[in-house]
Amino acid sequence: MIRFLAKRLIRDHKNFTSPKVREGYGVLCGAIGIILNLLLFLGKFVAGTVSNSIAVISDAFNNLSDSGSSLISMIGFKFSGKKPDPDHPFGHGRFEYIAGLIVSLLILLMGFELATSSAKKLFAPQQTVFSWLTVGILAASILVKLYMLVYNLSIGKKINSAAMRSTGIDCLSDCISTTVVLLCTLLSPIVSIPLDAWCGVGVSVFILIAGFRAAIDTVNPLLGMPPEPEFVQQIRDIVLSHPDVVGIHDLIVHNYGPGRRIISLHAEVPCDANMLTIHEVIDDIETDLSRRLNCLATIHMDPIATNDPKTLSYKILAAQAVKELEGNISMHDFRVVHGTGHTNLIFDVVLPFGYRFSDEQVRQTVSQAVSRKDASCRCVINIDRDYSSSPGER
Repeated sequence: MIRFLAKRLIRDHKNFTSPKVREGYGVLCGAIGIILNLLLFLGKFVAGTVSNSIAVISDAFNNLSDSGSSLISMIGFKFSGKKPDPDHPFGHGRFEYIAGLIVSLLILLMGFELATSSAKKLFAPQQTVFSWLTVGILAASILVKLYMLVYNLSIGKKINSAAMRSTGIDCLSDCISTTVVLLCTLLSPIVSIPLDAWCGVGVSVFILIAGFRAAIDTVNPLLGMPPEPEFVQQIRDIVLSHPDVVGIHDLIVHNYGPGRRIISLHAEVPCDANMLTIHEVIDDIETDLSRRLNCLATIHMDPIATNDPKTLSYKILAAQAVKELEGNISMHDFRVVHGTGHTNLIFDVVLPFGYRFSDEQVRQTVSQAVSRKDASCRCVINIDRDYSSSPGER
């Protein structure tokens, strides 16, 4: 159904990186979510009332909250698709993350309310009435939620939407919780324990877990997180595909919402090259990055010595000293300044966040390692951080 409607309602529906296409899919999936969840709420509420089941009624109100969540997500996509303005020069893309956070908070609130009402029924159990109507509605609800799970995760992956992935995770928890309710409904006539109340508690636990996970997925991009390793590799491949660039460092990706990223990096170029020619190359790379990755790119040129044997020997000396540090540590921006009594080796050392040694300890370790090899050398070290790698890569 989603594919059928997308072909007819969203222009250029396969261009998933287009802000307009993303907005179209967000609004379409949100509208369908509202309709389906309202229908599920009505069906389960009727079934829960007929069978006097707190578990089924709780599941019904869970669907009602899902309908509200879909409405908030739809509004979020609509706002995030607005063009930049004087007050928001980077656009409104992060509103989608805010919408996802509101969705997760609603899920948590609903889970808490259901847990409270179910716990009360544990101490004051009521007899439930078995009904095949209830069984049929619950079974149909599972199938509907499975369909919603598939299209939310599929479209969310294609348009890179955290809010839609959160909705998909919620659909998965709904499938699990409704399956538990269905099993309890089938078993209630043949067991003596208050299975309905325990089932309500179980449903609320699933909802709370799903809400917590969804909150993490939306809070992280709001606080700021490293870019995807695949995106970083794309940047490196594009920049280093130009033969005039011999290396890159200080890569930073600012995320202002899907499709609204700003890239800055330092490109190392030979110091003896024609600066006007290199400047033109850098301009071409910025244009290439912006066109291929749908971002705004700014590149700083770092001239480095590539043909001076003495400088290269000092660089090898410093690199060997850096390798003595624990972990995957790198260096860049290396240059040499010759003094009257000693030689200054000036460079940056890149450390991961949370490195076990202090900046000063790192400076001392590297400086001592260099001095042992060449007592005439003095190290001037600037400690840098890697903003482009995830914790698993460090």
